[in-house]
Amino acid sequence: MRTRYFRLNEAVRPGDWSLGPLMDGQGKELEDMAEFTSGRPVQAPDLLKLQVREQGRRRDFNLAGAGRIPVIHQRMATHLAEYASLEVQLLPVKVKGGSGEYSVLVAKKLIRCIDDKASQEIQAWKPEDGQPDKLGHYRSVIGMRIDPRKVGHFQVFRIWGWSDALIVSEDIKGLLERAKVTGADFEEV
Repeated sequence: MRTRYFRLNEAVRPGDWSLGPLMDGQGKELEDMAEFTSGRPVQAPDLLKLQVREQGRRRDFNLAGAGRIPVIHQRMATHLAEYASLEVQLLPVKVKGGSGEYSVLVAKKLIRCIDDKASQEIQAWKPEDGQPDKLGHYRSVIGMRIDPRKVGHFQVFRIWGWSDALIVSEDIKGLLERAKVTGADFEEV
């Protein structure tokens, strides 16, 4: 039986807090947010900060700023460090206006595994789009399906060509659900 995989999304309810962009220790917004969702380890400043954009109920799983950087509470970080330590990088972040310990979650693996035929709708960047650095990457993915045979044994990863998607295995999903992690929503892919 094949492992199932899920896109990990942020579940926002009325009254939840909202986190702003990632900043360095001096409070300056980081220039390259894409590196945190690139599927590779990150060389980050020693001190990372976030501000709470809107006060409200705190969650264990959050997507911060326009870059949608995963920020997780220590409760969730402990589980991921135990079960997927080689696949994740946890960078401590100070949340101004928040309490508790949080980390930026970086998936260190990028896998080319989208099943173009099984997905509902796929559009790729073409030469006429004028974005040469994006050629061959996905411009739009609707109803994404991945080919589990291309994933191997990985539990947490990003998808090549569509790194916006943070993917977890059904084992990680089950672990986080049993731990009653807040703020996480799972969409099967």
